[in-house]
Amino acid sequence: QVPLVESGGGLVQPGGSLRLSCKASGSIFSSDVMGWHRQAPGKERELVALIRSTGNTNYADSVKGRFTISRDNGENTVNLQMNSLKPEDTAVYYCYLTRFGINYWGQGTQVTVSS
Repeated sequence: QVPLVESGGGLVQPGGSLRLSCKASGSIFSSDVMGWHRQAPGKERELVALIRSTGNTNYADSVKGRFTISRDNGENTVNLQMNSLKPEDTAVYYCYLTRFGINYWGQGTQVTVSS
């Protein structure tokens, strides 16, 4: 098990910003992939962004140019800076870590974009 603890969700107006953080217990391996998924009500969970230890990233088309994922291996954290938020970004955001083909998930943090 790799416990993951998220923080930083909340309520924000359209056009606003939020920063999500996720801290893993124990050390992060260089082969670990970390990232964020989200799940909106009535929809399937979808990938938002991921980052490898090399710094290589992938983003969902819907968030490109607005969200930025970063990783600090020394602090065992992965962050998601979310700018220009839209109502359709409203969802529960889940941090995840993939290690040797096994996915580990955080408990989720709610992000609500509403005026």
